[in-house]
Amino acid sequence: MGEVTRILGTTEGEIAQAAALLRQGRLVGMPTETVYGLAADASSADAVGRIFAAKGRPATHPVIVHVAGLEALPEWVAEVPEAARRLGEAFWPGPLTMVLRRSARVPDAVTGGQDTVAVRVPGHPVALALLRAFGGGLAAPSANRFGAVSPTRAEHVARDLDGVVAAVVDGGACEVGIESTIVDLTGPVARVLRPGAVTAEAMEAVLGEAVARAPSEAVRAPGLLPSHYKPRARVELVPAETALARATALAEQGRSVAYLGRLEAPGFTSTRAFASDEAFARGLYAAFREADDAGAEVIVVAAPEAEGLGVALLDRLRRAAR
Repeated sequence: MGEVTRILGTTEGEIAQAAALLRQGRLVGMPTETVYGLAADASSADAVGRIFAAKGRPATHPVIVHVAGLEALPEWVAEVPEAARRLGEAFWPGPLTMVLRRSARVPDAVTGGQDTVAVRVPGHPVALALLRAFGGGLAAPSANRFGAVSPTRAEHVARDLDGVVAAVVDGGACEVGIESTIVDLTGPVARVLRPGAVTAEAMEAVLGEAVARAPSEAVRAPGLLPSHYKPRARVELVPAETALARATALAEQGRSVAYLGRLEAPGFTSTRAFASDEAFARGLYAAFREADDAGAEVIVVAAPEAEGLGVALLDRLRRAAR
């Protein structure tokens, strides 16, 4: 705590510096294709504890372990079921997290005291280079205060956690922009706990069997609290056909309004138009931050369709709107 946060580039030497900080038990902001992670040595309960202190995160809330490849999975899980191997071969490196039975080496601090662990191989070349340089697993929830908007650029991390994180490796803007899909593989059927860019339909195509969509209430996993991913401004999620009218009505009442959707909508405090769900996901959290910086009181969001990536977008938007 109280240290000066360094912004590091992606040269071999700078990645080696970041790995050295992690080996000292310090915290490093790590780029991934989803959002920036707050990384610490996953094998060290003390280092992982610093993540929880920095974020203000409840100790019972598990974090994801990031590893450099499918071959590292047996170090962290008790067994690798066939479904995990097939999904890993299909989607790793990439935005898919698997929940499996933990191995004995995993600290309770990582799992929130559960008998399962969440693991993924990130699909960002800088994250993979850092993992290889570090030589182990990295616990890395989103690099922001707990419950707030996730960071998708290095400057977001530096602003949110300045003086708390030792360094941030600047790997550019995140390509996916929302957190990974989480799938639970510990039960009789694969079950999506948190939707993301890897859809249930895509997993079904690989597994050749149904994947359940509704998470079990008995399972604790990252990002499942009812209220999460929240900007300072109030978020209103409105059907797409009436969203612009709602934003206009609020503005006419004298409210400071931001508008997010598919349509160009000038004249508001802040506005972003997204041509696709992929662009929506990539720009959502940055748009939330822009709205807050502009002083918006209300962010009106035109709801995407509940299909494909839109399912994950709606999940994040509903939690932000609570």
